[in-house]
Amino acid sequence: MSEKAIITCSVTGVLTDPNQHHVPVTPEQLAAEARRAYDAGASVVHVHFRQQQEGKGHLPSWDPAVAKACVDAMRAACPDIIINQTTGVVGPNYQGPLDCLRATRPEMAACNAGSLNYLKVRSNGSWAWPPMLFDNQPAKVQDFLDVMAETQTLPEFECFDVGIVRCVGMYVETGMYPGLPEYNFVMGVESGMPADPDLLPILLKLKIKDAPWQTTLIGRSEIWPAHLRTAELGGHLRSGLEDTFYLPDGSKVSSNAPLIEQLARYARDVGREVATPAEARQMLGLAALSEV
Repeated sequence: MSEKAIITCSVTGVLTDPNQHHVPVTPEQLAAEARRAYDAGASVVHVHFRQQQEGKGHLPSWDPAVAKACVDAMRAACPDIIINQTTGVVGPNYQGPLDCLRATRPEMAACNAGSLNYLKVRSNGSWAWPPMLFDNQPAKVQDFLDVMAETQTLPEFECFDVGIVRCVGMYVETGMYPGLPEYNFVMGVESGMPADPDLLPILLKLKIKDAPWQTTLIGRSEIWPAHLRTAELGGHLRSGLEDTFYLPDGSKVSSNAPLIEQLARYARDVGREVATPAEARQMLGLAALSEV
């Protein structure tokens, strides 16, 4: 078990409408939410970028200038926090995320490690959105890994299904990735792995030995037993307004801070301390702040 738990705050999401939920959009809003998460115990913030024009805040942006303004604002608010940047995009044109990586040079970034049929069905039997493929074929993964190597960014391998966990091992075996991978088990996407704590021991058997791991749990109050099990098994913890709006008792939050406070409580309940940003850097093999 890792004695200290690294807590990541998924500070905002990709499409959540700020007119309906309290998700941050502007650089100033992202900075304020990053600070709230930091003060609650987060050492990492995972960030998506949104369009900044009036009425467009629910849409993603891959404008490098927007990305840099958002990252600079968060770094100013929390000088030692670790930035973990999104890269997820559907389709053959993914130049935007690559450009954003080069513009901001984050310490960490998501590397979506495999493809998934991205589906959800409404209670009436209709599709919640048109069925789509979240495509992450090996050539695309390699392109992201190449740019992350260029920007000295640690890839966080996002695994939405059991087979994708096994793919990460193949990336290492074939030399696509030369280091010890950092796994993120994404659970709760309707067409991916369920947020089931009983699945965690299987995933741990499939990952590379001694590789660090965390869980991303998407849902409502049903996700919290898997968060607690993650803490018990030595994994790192993530939550935030991208993943949920609900605490274990079902109450809805309007800020990231209560979600991060709950994760910190779970870590301490099982006898673990919460890692500081400096400790998280050391645990993940990142450069010390003075070297960044």
